[in-house]
Amino acid sequence: MIYMDKIKELLKVVPHLPGSYQMKNDKGVIIYVGKAKDLNKRLHSYFNGRVTGKTKIMVSEVDTFEYIVTNSEVEAFLTEINLIKHYDPKYNILLRDDKTYPYIEYISKPYPKLKVSRYLNVKKSDKKFLFGPYPNAYAARRIVRLLNRLYPFKKCDGMPNKVCLYYHIGECLGYCQKNIDAEKLGKMEDEVLSFLKGNTSLVINRINEKIKSASDSLNYELAKELKDELEYVNIISEKQIIVLNDYINRDIIGYYLTNNQIAINILFVRNGKLLESHNKIIDLVSNLDDELSSYLAYFYKNHEIPKEILVYKSFDGLEALENLYNMKIFVPEKGKKRELVSLACNNAKEYFERESKLVDKVNKRTKYANEELGKLLKIKNLSRIELFDNAHLFGTFTVSGMVVFIDGEPCKNAYRKYKSTENVNDDYHVMQEVIYRRYYHALVDGENLADLILVDGGLSQINAAKEILNNLNLNDKIKVCGLKKDKYHKTNALIDGDTLDEILIEKNSDLFNFLTYMQDEVHRFTITYHRQIRSKGLINSFLDDIPGIGEKRKKLLLKKFGSVSKMKDATIEELSDILPEEISKALFEKLH
Repeated sequence: MIYMDKIKELLKVVPHLPGSYQMKNDKGVIIYVGKAKDLNKRLHSYFNGRVTGKTKIMVSEVDTFEYIVTNSEVEAFLTEINLIKHYDPKYNILLRDDKTYPYIEYISKPYPKLKVSRYLNVKKSDKKFLFGPYPNAYAARRIVRLLNRLYPFKKCDGMPNKVCLYYHIGECLGYCQKNIDAEKLGKMEDEVLSFLKGNTSLVINRINEKIKSASDSLNYELAKELKDELEYVNIISEKQIIVLNDYINRDIIGYYLTNNQIAINILFVRNGKLLESHNKIIDLVSNLDDELSSYLAYFYKNHEIPKEILVYKSFDGLEALENLYNMKIFVPEKGKKRELVSLACNNAKEYFERESKLVDKVNKRTKYANEELGKLLKIKNLSRIELFDNAHLFGTFTVSGMVVFIDGEPCKNAYRKYKSTENVNDDYHVMQEVIYRRYYHALVDGENLADLILVDGGLSQINAAKEILNNLNLNDKIKVCGLKKDKYHKTNALIDGDTLDEILIEKNSDLFNFLTYMQDEVHRFTITYHRQIRSKGLINSFLDDIPGIGEKRKKLLLKKFGSVSKMKDATIEELSDILPEEISKALFEKLH
């Protein structure tokens, strides 16, 4: 009752203005960020007793709320996006996992080059030669690899002192040494851009010519490789269905609403051809219009904005979204465009029905197991779990890793790596160092704190973590437990950091599998980092004995080869791309 009285008092002073609001739990942690054209109406809608589903669960955790008034709905959009990015609230998971899709980028100046690029914010005004997006990154890389074999683009970085191997095998025009025929470059550029826009005939003809040339030269291995590439080009050509004949780049957006969830489907139409699609299922925490507009605002912050976007019907926030990114959004009423948005809605429904069974299965194994863990440890609303592990080689190359699980799912953008300031064979003090660095900075920067810390070890590491948390006055806010392993290095029990009791978990249960999965994940992440550091350290110590190789040349060698074994496989000529010839010979002799 006291809680509702406090909320009612807060609601009385909320203005009828646009802005962003932040819901907080009893620990002061922001659990949801939203935006509204009218803050008063939107916030009242959460506490009128008529909410259901995910919204009801979220509201049950709310202790208080805050809001930021903005000058316009567009500013509310921007504020919401920035706050979600900064605080990563647990109920804004719709925006947490999306990554940028790769594009194929053609660079014409100063030399022609083709590469796979990812851009955090692609705008029409950037005037880049970008083709995509490609939700299938493998397809983008394979197309670039094929075109680099067929056309003599510049393939190396920088400007070498002499032509490289690519020039001698006919896959580069020798831009570093030769004067290139402008007409030849223009013809090559026209063919490549035509292919990337969907005209595959020129490239298919070029592949057939190379297959014939390779066969005539009895180079059957190359002919076979090119034949495989030809089959791949034919497959992607067949998949690219022509849906509109005006060759305009469009995104077609449809959705399907059911059971307090929205399935969104975005069809990417480029130069009139249907290339790929993007699917997402999000929970309905606010209303449909707000969730849809927020999702699209975040999506187009990280993706190309096409010339035209088609949606099934108008929604509140559409005009603000147009103004936010200077985009053109249309609601077609009839004709082929109306058929396309209906197709996107059908795809959204199909995707939801296909995924819902898988989602239920995953929820049982992760989300429900997470809830069971919270009840077992008496942690109310267990959401964020942070796990730590250490790795070293006889006290050298000492590192720690932290992985984060939120509501039972790994949150990989929150993973952290820590390189120990001292190389010691002392897990207790290494754990103290990493716990201090993590939570001191979390307090200073206002980051979300864990509800539960799991350390990969016994009482020693539990005590190390608790001692630091106590110094930071966090002992009563974060519970610490240990994951104990048996003699076969398998998860055996959970040690309660408060009572020091061992809690045995049934080995066939979802909770046991969940704990094992988290423990394996933090171990994998930490060991991978340790191997990277160790490999670089071994190379550095090895290179210290070679006169003429300083820090700058070490970094260049590390960047190119990555390990001593790969460096050993290199020829003197390949080493000479980085080092003077005499030093290359000395290094070659040392390696062998």
